[in-house]
Amino acid sequence: MNRVATAARLLLGALFLWASATKVPDMGAFAESVANYRIVPAALVSATAAMVVGVEIAASVALLANLWSRAAALVLAALLAVFTVGLASALARGIDLACGCFGGNDPATWWTVLRDLVLLALALGVAASSRPSPSRPVSRTPDPASIP
Repeated sequence: MNRVATAARLLLGALFLWASATKVPDMGAFAESVANYRIVPAALVSATAAMVVGVEIAASVALLANLWSRAAALVLAALLAVFTVGLASALARGIDLACGCFGGNDPATWWTVLRDLVLLALALGVAASSRPSPSRPVSRTPDPASIP
């Protein structure tokens, strides 16, 4: 089972690193994809696009390096949940748009929603199988204000 979990972690990390790398060369096009969902206010579209790509890169590198894997997988799961809800909402409203998922102009469909749900399940599986990050030890030094 450990090999399966490791393979899933590496696959998820590589997939999101590739997805973010395809967006970086043309952030304007990705920002346009974000705007086409008609969920994010126009004033926040560019910042949202940059934040999404930055978070994808950071979480991907963390997964590939096996650092904070549980947290990274949960962050990607949260992004996937938002992507899936946003995409399903746009499709339900009849908006014809490109997903923007891998830097291309492929039209978004209900199959894209299904793919995102599978990736969400994978991210949750990686989070569940990852060991928690070691916590910092709690300081046992008394607060000077509490000493009589």
